[in-house]
Amino acid sequence: MRRQSQYLIIGILSVGMVLIPIFMPPISQSVDYHQFADQRVYFGIPNFLNVVSNIFIFFPGLIGLILLIRSRELLLQVTFIRSLERWPYFILFLSVIMASLASTYYHLAPDNTRLVWDRFPIAIGIVTLLSTVLIERINTNFGFILLPFLILFGIGSVIYWDWSEQSGLGNLNYYIVVQLYSILAIILFSKYFFSRYTGGAGIYVVIILYALAKLAEILDHEIYSLGKMISGHSVKHLLVGLAVFQIIRILQNRRPL
Repeated sequence: MRRQSQYLIIGILSVGMVLIPIFMPPISQSVDYHQFADQRVYFGIPNFLNVVSNIFIFFPGLIGLILLIRSRELLLQVTFIRSLERWPYFILFLSVIMASLASTYYHLAPDNTRLVWDRFPIAIGIVTLLSTVLIERINTNFGFILLPFLILFGIGSVIYWDWSEQSGLGNLNYYIVVQLYSILAIILFSKYFFSRYTGGAGIYVVIILYALAKLAEILDHEIYSLGKMISGHSVKHLLVGLAVFQIIRILQNRRPL
């Protein structure tokens, strides 16, 4: 694909990210959203498995952060052509850690007020992952310039949803588009733009694991009904953790082309 066509795709996706939510019918938060399948209490902790399964997200995020900070000391050198390329990954792994903590807080007493704090780091994490793809496949400076705007857009999507709920409108459109757009953009950029590093195809594994996590979240009750051992939401936390581990694996094994 010609470079001109590639940038046309970027432009169309960017415009769509802003305009599509405006023309979509408002999607409100389901009143049953907080009624998770597994509400068992153990050791005095409500929704026990949904709470403690966040450890599957916390530790990969922590390991990723430690890897970036102490890679030389741990003899696990992470390769970056430019040292500045570390920063988006710092933000990414930090957002993963914050997402695990915010999710723990939310699942202790699920409601919309706590869900806001759960969704902030999720939105930041997904758009930051998109920025790493832009940096490594499109243009380094372009990716860095766009990163703060993507983060603001992600944060804004959560703020807008919260405001719409408090106003009685209930509109999830921007939050949904932030996630779907980011995933779609990552797939398209990975397909049509070559990475400056080896192992670039590993990003597809990340996307597949994240997609399976979202599916497990949707099938929360169905998965729990299979044996009442674990719910779809707890499986989601495990799959997200595996996706983060895949990102770590990509960083450890890659080399500049």
